[in-house]
Amino acid sequence: MSQAKQPTNTGALATLVIVFFFWGFIAASNSIFIPFAKTHFQLNQFESQLIGSAFYGAYFIGSLILFILSNLFGYDILNKIGYKKGIIYGLGISVVGALLIIPSANANSFPAILGSFFIVALGFSLQQTSAQPFAITLGDPSTGSHRLNLAGGVNSLGTTLGPIIVSFFLFGSVGNANTEVTVTNINTLYLIVAGVFAAVALFFAFSKLPEGKNDEKFEKANKAASSLLMMTFLIGIIIIVGQFTEVPKLTLLLLSLISVVGILFYSNNQAVKNPTGWGAMKYQQLIYGMIGIFVYVGVEVTIDNNFGALLRIPGYLTEAGLEESQISKYVSLYWGSLMIGRWTGAISVFNLKGMSKTIATIIVPFFAFGVVLYVNNLYGSDVSDLFGYAVYIALAIAAFFYGQEKPVKTLIAVSALATTAMLIGVFTNGLISVYSFMAGGLCCSVMWPCIFSLGVGGLGKYTSQGSAFLIMMILGGAIIPPLQGAIGDNSAIGMHQSYLLAAACFAFLIYLAIKMKNVLKAQGLDFDAQVGGGH
Repeated sequence: MSQAKQPTNTGALATLVIVFFFWGFIAASNSIFIPFAKTHFQLNQFESQLIGSAFYGAYFIGSLILFILSNLFGYDILNKIGYKKGIIYGLGISVVGALLIIPSANANSFPAILGSFFIVALGFSLQQTSAQPFAITLGDPSTGSHRLNLAGGVNSLGTTLGPIIVSFFLFGSVGNANTEVTVTNINTLYLIVAGVFAAVALFFAFSKLPEGKNDEKFEKANKAASSLLMMTFLIGIIIIVGQFTEVPKLTLLLLSLISVVGILFYSNNQAVKNPTGWGAMKYQQLIYGMIGIFVYVGVEVTIDNNFGALLRIPGYLTEAGLEESQISKYVSLYWGSLMIGRWTGAISVFNLKGMSKTIATIIVPFFAFGVVLYVNNLYGSDVSDLFGYAVYIALAIAAFFYGQEKPVKTLIAVSALATTAMLIGVFTNGLISVYSFMAGGLCCSVMWPCIFSLGVGGLGKYTSQGSAFLIMMILGGAIIPPLQGAIGDNSAIGMHQSYLLAAACFAFLIYLAIKMKNVLKAQGLDFDAQVGGGH
């Protein structure tokens, strides 16, 4: 006799997706705040990218602290307090960070701004670690991926709306080249953000939502913990050297990159010889997956975070270059491209078959594109110059069909398309170049689930631990964008040519996809012989 499925707690899920919305809203809004900060604080491109480093570095530090403490005590701390309280505490931390942005802006202190963004994202780290498994517990486990897809779609809506709304708050209107940002604008924006975070936290605190716990055993991994701490220590030393010496920033960032990749490969090499104490790190597919997430998040963030500086260059898109207040529609298009891909991936939730699924896969991307255009037009932007982007949407749809929801094929297809698009973007100017760089968002939209499923494939009882290690590699968003910024600051290369780094990242992801496929196949797991879990 089959068991009845556990009904979904719709009210709780509706509240939870608000949290997902704001992760996307704030993360994408950094792309508007970065060009403003560059001008306001008189920064070079490398220095402006430290906002992203503070933001994404906090994800790594937050996840690492949770893992180290859990490993020390021998139980999952988050599971002990419950996912609900984890979200509440995370929201509380983000409230503090958002409020600290106000005095930091008043004091005109860029280091204080960085610290405030770090605290906001530290809260996000705790929220994200709690909210994803919490969404699964709010109904039958068999439909957990459906709820995550829904939450991911709402997150993508936040990334699309964030740049437009933040631009509206900062500049008073979207696309007005003559508007000056005042401290009052910043204060108002982040006071509202803090208020919304606090309201959601209070709602969670006084609601009758379940605590959200599971009985999964925590797998200790002392050697893996030591390896991750060594990685953190080396990056910390590099930061200190950069702060107090004249060593070129590009050299230091390359050393950071080498430190991360080198320690991961060293850890796996040692774990293969003696797996005791290494936990999930003894699996080679996880190491490749961790590097894959590092590179994917890094390239996803760097394309957009450095794009504002490129748009300001005279002769790239317009003769005089754009002002900070005029870039929001392009930023919105980039993050909207991620929404286009994720909404398309969510089609699998509805169990469509045959021709119905084919038609939906063609219609949904263009419908989502229409949403991006409509929202930008609603806030006063002329979107007629974005119509030609439909060509790249059609190419992305072709890549999705080729991938057939199989992680290796999909990852190779979209990475190849992205590599080609980046090269076209580098060697052209004007709208063709803009469309090409923005197409990186379309390709990135489906990479996370592909890399994630390959990285945790075959991990068995270490799947949860492996997932935590993969999430830590959001660290890529803290290292690759300033690396591109440092390359762009080099007058012999320049901002436009610095996008060759993005092309190299996407090409490297093709290599990683092939390596992960071969490693898994050697273990008897052929992911391209089965349908993946959707985008």
